[in-house]
Amino acid sequence: MGEAKRRAIQGLPPRQPKADKPAKPGDTSPQLSRWLPLTRNQADRFVALTTRGAWIGIGALVLFWVTVRFIGPAVGWWTLSDG
Repeated sequence: MGEAKRRAIQGLPPRQPKADKPAKPGDTSPQLSRWLPLTRNQADRFVALTTRGAWIGIGALVLFWVTVRFIGPAVGWWTLSDG
């Protein structure tokens, strides 16, 4: 039995929508293009995320290079072929 039918049989009024939760405001920034479903805020967040990822990658590469070039040979894990 559906909720509306059950309430009608029991003599209850129709159910009211919940008003305790405010509606989520959508992204109101302008779209980049009509045919591209991206807003300006989404594009800015994407650029910030990829920039942060690039810097993390650069840092990891530098750490790897220092380990291979200096730390590994100093600890005796391997020897360099050019030295």
